[in-house]
Amino acid sequence: MKNLAILLVLILTGCASVPNMNTDDCNPEVRDVVTAVERAIPFTCIEAPEIIELPTYEQLINLPPAEKMPIVAVYNFQDLTGQRKRRDNLADFSTAVTQGGTELLIDALKTAGGGTWFRVVERNKIDHLVRERQIVRSTREEHDDKSKGIQPMLFAGIIIEGGIIGYDTNLESGGRGARTLGVGRSQSYRRDVVTVSLRGISTLTGEILLNVQAKKTILSAGVGFDVFKFVDMDTQLIEIEDGVAENESVTVATRAAIEAAVVAFIKQGDERGFWKMQEPKGENSE
Repeated sequence: MKNLAILLVLILTGCASVPNMNTDDCNPEVRDVVTAVERAIPFTCIEAPEIIELPTYEQLINLPPAEKMPIVAVYNFQDLTGQRKRRDNLADFSTAVTQGGTELLIDALKTAGGGTWFRVVERNKIDHLVRERQIVRSTREEHDDKSKGIQPMLFAGIIIEGGIIGYDTNLESGGRGARTLGVGRSQSYRRDVVTVSLRGISTLTGEILLNVQAKKTILSAGVGFDVFKFVDMDTQLIEIEDGVAENESVTVATRAAIEAAVVAFIKQGDERGFWKMQEPKGENSE
């Protein structure tokens, strides 16, 4: 019995699937803060924020610069899927995908080529911009300050529209497992897909000039291990379960799909002659 207790303690304390939340596991930069917080909230581990750089981000930022930066506007980039998060036997009103598509698209447009591709004008919150310009104008008129005038607002040659048009869940799922002598191990996975669409509209004619779509898979995987055995002449039962699951972030996947769509959008515009990429230096040199 004593040996069985020792075995259980060793297994549970060495379990890799249970996070160990202590100060030693935190980053050195925030360890002092963690120690202070732990005095008020025990077993708290604060992790430092992380900048997410995806493969699509690398493709986006490494694009050759534009010969002439076009001015574009983004009014809205909505979730058009209409889907809600799924929970068994529960009504959940949370959306399945992020509602920050406009912010993600603007960030991707400003990131393209390291900021050398698009001049993006504010349209999503234009009411705030107009109000602030009115405040500036009225303040200067009250103080008779005519030294500096307000510059005219830029107008966009192309309006970028579109949205998140699809979030398909459980497109592919499966797993495998095996058990022998009361000891078993299993693996399972599920694959979802998020799809986005972008189109460029001419402000002068209203014609749709460019249209691209991109998708990104969202992978969820889990691994489990269990033991179910009788010991000591089949009079005592030992049962152990262990497992871990990893779910790819839907927001990060949506961002990756948007960045991939912006890369395709830029290349399509270059192919159709609406703008031109600068040729890398030395490409045509002898």
